[in-house]
Amino acid sequence: MGPYEYVVEDMNGDYAFLRRTDIYDAGEPMMIAVALLPDDVDVGTKLHWENMMYSVIG
Repeated sequence: MGPYEYVVEDMNGDYAFLRRTDIYDAGEPMMIAVALLPDDVDVGTKLHWENMMYSVIG
């Protein structure tokens, strides 16, 4: 699986809402626990997911 690319669209408490950016029409945002994301994540942050780990893109 993967790699996939996401952007953080919203953050609400302990959860972030991610939308895939590497495909057209990614559908609804995916809700994921903020604890699984890198520490410096905020709305608008671009993420790369591979091997069950998220990393910030550039």
